Amino acid sequence: MRLLRSALLASLVLATILPATAAVVVPPGNRSAAQPEIDMSSIKRAGETKETFEAKYRRIYALLKRDKTLIRSIKRAAKIYDVDPVHLVGAIVGEHTYNVGGLDSAQAYYVKALAYLGTKDLAFGYQGESVAEFVSRPQFDRCDGLKSSYDLWTCREDVWDAEFRGKKVDGKSFPRDRFSKVFFQPLYAGQTFGLGQINPLTALTVTDIVHRKSGLPLLDAERAPELYQAIMDPNMSLDYMAAILRLSIDVYRDTAGVDISNNPGITSTLYNVGDVKVRARKLAAERKRSKNAMPQENYYGWLVNERLDELRALL
Repeated sequence: MRLLRSALLASLVLATILPATAAVVVPPGNRSAAQPEIDMSSIKRAGETKETFEAKYRRIYALLKRDKTLIRSIKRAAKIYDVDPVHLVGAIVGEHTYNVGGLDSAQAYYVKALAYLGTKDLAFGYQGESVAEFVSRPQFDRCDGLKSSYDLWTCREDVWDAEFRGKKVDGKSFPRDRFSKVFFQPLYAGQTFGLGQINPLTALTVTDIVHRKSGLPLLDAERAPELYQAIMDPNMSLDYMAAILRLSIDVYRDTAGVDISNNPGITSTLYNVGDVKVRARKLAAERKRSKNAMPQENYYGWLVNERLDELRALL
């Protein structure tokens, strides 16, 4: 009887520790035999620089191959957030192949980070209204109780889309455009920055995770220069990259019941397109209809999986 009680107690303890159903592992590799259609904005950028995508890929690959310090930093950040470092390599390669011009040295990002930190007139806002003032409007009250940075800023994006985007509110007209582009693009400085091409708003969504795991200061939308420094300086931006990738893995596991940690093409795709929770919910709905439904890589993630052996060789 004592042995039976012990066995029952052990099973109860395990039941509280283990999830009711284990996440289905998304297998490595691409689901598409051929690369999905490349986004027109990426084609336009490549045309402006007169570089082929292959040439851009080879340029960033060569940088990573020769910069051993950067590879060590990638491994450090990956270890802190418990992700395979090839996920970070994939995101860096994808960004510099499709979403940004050529880069000869990571040192250039350190220099730019210091330049942004010294630019005191940088501020996030729209037509004289700071983002802090904007999100204090009563329409955003329902977001105030949310604890995680991701949930808070995602809620604010949702309110923007529903209540302000393309509308006239309190006598003020707002553009029919993304929240991040309207309020987080001061001085037409661009939308994404640094080695990982991180959007300032995206950095705000994971600042609590980075603060908790890496000890970096919490970012504040009212302190734009410090935020830009965080996403421009590789010593910090790699932590934000790793946090974004970790968040994607966790959200897909918890929301859609799939484990994407072994497929860098999928994590790279999500790093590229964003809206992780929305996409995870959509996949969860698809999996209710068909248990075989799996996340799909885009052109960016397809390249990462296609070149995975090469990318792993860097590590």
